[in-house]
Amino acid sequence: MDIITEALEFEQTKFKSLSTSDRIEISRKAKSLILALNEIYKRKKDEQIMDIMKRLTAIKRKVEKRLQGKSLIANV
Repeated sequence: MDIITEALEFEQTKFKSLSTSDRIEISRKAKSLILALNEIYKRKKDEQIMDIMKRLTAIKRKVEKRLQGKSLIANV
């Protein structure tokens, strides 16, 4: 259950005014936590684990969206 507590602590972390390298670190950490939780979920089929994975995925997507940024050139 060490992974679950680590994931919950990660979820509570504040993600304000981050540098690009911080965002990359957060994205990688989220991915590793999601994959570790997925292995546990495969064995236990616990819906709470699935909910944690969904929330971490939302955080990861938000950080990656900010990493990619918006295109400055309009599509013609």
